Amino acid sequence: MICLPALGCSSRAVSLRQTSQCSGFYKNITPIKINKDELDEFLDKMENPDYWRTVQDKMTGADIRLSDEQVDLVHRLQQGKFGDVNFNEYEPAIDFFSNEVMIHPVTNRPQDKRSFIPSLIEKEKVGKLVHAIKMGWIKPHRPKETTPQYYDLWAKEDPNSILGRHKMHIPAPKMKLPGHEESYNPPPEYLMSEEERLAWEQQDPEYRKLSFLPQKFACLRAVPAYSRFIHERFERCLDLYLCPRQRKMRVNVNPEDLIPKLPKPKDLQPFPTTQSLVYRGHSSLVRSISISPSGQWLVSGSDDCTVRFWEVSTARCLKTVEVGGAVKGVAWNPNPSICLVAVSYDDTVVLLNPGLGDRLVCTATDQLISSYEEPEEVKDQPVQWAVAEGEGHEQGHRLILKHPKAVRQVTWHGKGDYLACVMPDNGNSLQVVIHQVSKRRTQNPFRKNKGLVQCVSFHPIRPYFFVATQRYVRVYNLIKQELTKKLMANCKWISSMAIHPGGDNVICGSYDCRLAWFDLDLSTKPYKVLRHHKKALRSVAYHRHYPLFASGSDDGNVIVCHGMVYNDLLQNPLIVPVKVLKGHTITHDLGVLDVTFHPTQPWVFSSGADGTVCLFT
Repeated sequence: MICLPALGCSSRAVSLRQTSQCSGFYKNITPIKINKDELDEFLDKMENPDYWRTVQDKMTGADIRLSDEQVDLVHRLQQGKFGDVNFNEYEPAIDFFSNEVMIHPVTNRPQDKRSFIPSLIEKEKVGKLVHAIKMGWIKPHRPKETTPQYYDLWAKEDPNSILGRHKMHIPAPKMKLPGHEESYNPPPEYLMSEEERLAWEQQDPEYRKLSFLPQKFACLRAVPAYSRFIHERFERCLDLYLCPRQRKMRVNVNPEDLIPKLPKPKDLQPFPTTQSLVYRGHSSLVRSISISPSGQWLVSGSDDCTVRFWEVSTARCLKTVEVGGAVKGVAWNPNPSICLVAVSYDDTVVLLNPGLGDRLVCTATDQLISSYEEPEEVKDQPVQWAVAEGEGHEQGHRLILKHPKAVRQVTWHGKGDYLACVMPDNGNSLQVVIHQVSKRRTQNPFRKNKGLVQCVSFHPIRPYFFVATQRYVRVYNLIKQELTKKLMANCKWISSMAIHPGGDNVICGSYDCRLAWFDLDLSTKPYKVLRHHKKALRSVAYHRHYPLFASGSDDGNVIVCHGMVYNDLLQNPLIVPVKVLKGHTITHDLGVLDVTFHPTQPWVFSSGADGTVCLFT
């Protein structure tokens, strides 16, 4: 198709338009890049003699061979020279400002006013400097003294300074004066025999009493030169300049001043001091003891499968009840209006009515148990309740509670209606159960137990429940049903626990010989850790009224401590060990297994592995 020129347009305009269109067409054509691989490059380098002067044009992709002038230009630029060969970079400089005064100045700016008027700012600065020199604030530079100065480092030390108070100047050590053995004519007792001389030569130089052999000469002219003279002079110079010239002041502290001043045990009486009675009758180790609220009767449970009831004042065994296994724990009900004793053996807890003391109380207890009426809806419980009959009822058995596992500890609530039992088992959630005797109801308070439960206890005043595992004591609020505190015992394995009657302090005994006292208002860590026992602690107890607590251990001792808790919250408890009570013999590496205090008197009972119960008054 032929495009004719438009009407009124010259043929020159048409040709220009066509040329510009062609050039735009060629611009849009991208150059063909010939990608050579390494082998092609190598063959090109070997065969082409002009390879070194060939470069590729990036626009067209064509290879261009450089001429000699272009190669020469590249070399010049690489060497940092000018591109033009004819350019002279060292041409003579034309001095624009000559030394001749010209008629017309280069600049015709008028002179500044500040060049002929004195500066006020400089005048002010000079005035300040003059004033400072007059007042002595600025001192002129003194010429440096070239002569070296020597001074004694320790001569002028200020005795009131910190260094001066702690360090004292010591003069250089004086040389020892020569003795008789150094004479040219020493007395005969200083001269060595042949044996002594041989022994002296065999000795090490530092062990010799004398550094030389005493010798006898006819006259002073015959004395030879001393061979160690230069050596000893050098050692003397070392003494003079290396000697420590300051004495270290050691702090003289009396060890007794570091021990806190504790009151004397005489001032802290009364506390148990002597063994008064021994209750004998059990044929095996007595694991647990408990005392009645009146303090008249004592119950003890032993591995010989018996529970014995004793009269405290006479040590007479009034009653012996046989059970079907080794007794692990006994607990007398703390309510004085109820006469019940909880006894645990194997997987069974038996509630006994011993029939001791006030008959009205014993009769009322039996009536309370027999007056129970079963509810219409019977709920499934983890424990089976049964009423004792026949021969067991005659012996005093009233209620029998069958548990799924072996029961290790029983403890009553202060009101006497609730009973907590511990069944240690690491893999099970059912480790602690709480029984309500009046309604014959059992509940498992914990869905999940964190660790192996060792012992539990009720708070004496508030609705708190203490659960001790191997390393921690957790305090639960029974009303809110939540964890309130977690006490860290800082011991490896807790064995026992007791709560102060005031309710704000707890003691924990452990198998690694420690007794930890906790102040619940102060911290979750022990306020004090006592390490008075040599072996594992088995039991700890507080007195209800006196500021006393006791601990029994496998070393056969009962240690009684004074533990005063003040009403003033700012004053810390006073803990003073007052007495070590010994009365049990160690049997099968076991000593004291349980301790408990008399409810009214400052007396302590202890049961041991030797099958006896001791009373200390």
